Amino acid sequence: MPNQAEENVLHLQERRVLDDVFSLIYEELRRLASFVRRCDGSLTLNSTALVHEAWLKLKDSPHLAATSVPHFKAIAAKAMRHVLVDAARRRNARKRSAGEVVSITPGGSTAAGIASCDVELLALDTALGKLGGLNARQAQVVEYRFFGGLSVSETAALLHVSESVVERDWRAAKAWLVSAIRPDKE
Repeated sequence: MPNQAEENVLHLQERRVLDDVFSLIYEELRRLASFVRRCDGSLTLNSTALVHEAWLKLKDSPHLAATSVPHFKAIAAKAMRHVLVDAARRRNARKRSAGEVVSITPGGSTAAGIASCDVELLALDTALGKLGGLNARQAQVVEYRFFGGLSVSETAALLHVSESVVERDWRAAKAWLVSAIRPDKE
């Protein structure tokens, strides 16, 4: 059984490794944050701030240092999703713009067309929660690919399925999300 001093040293070592992992993927997370944010230039969080907010959620979990880079990106994706959704909720609570027009376009290899404003981001978050209740793997695929920027092969490895399963889940999940967010659109 380690004493308090040994636990502190172990915690510091884990924290350094976690810092190193984060530093390794920092620029990739910034590019991803820029891509996710690009759909709405009015967002108050810039890409750097989004990544830093996600880091603040993760920094006190040194056990994450033992995870693989793709797994860490998946965890960072979840943190960035929460940061984006929380910020959208705060902005939406302030402005309550019920007359805002929302347009969703399916297709492409990314889900960038799914969330183009606060209203859509909140709707995406709600729909993703519902999808998780219906098909948890499809919800994970969306979170890993859209919010985490993971490739099909990285997603397949994390979920222990083939790449063709990930591609099929990705297509099905995007179609389901579009219909769930805007059921009146064909």
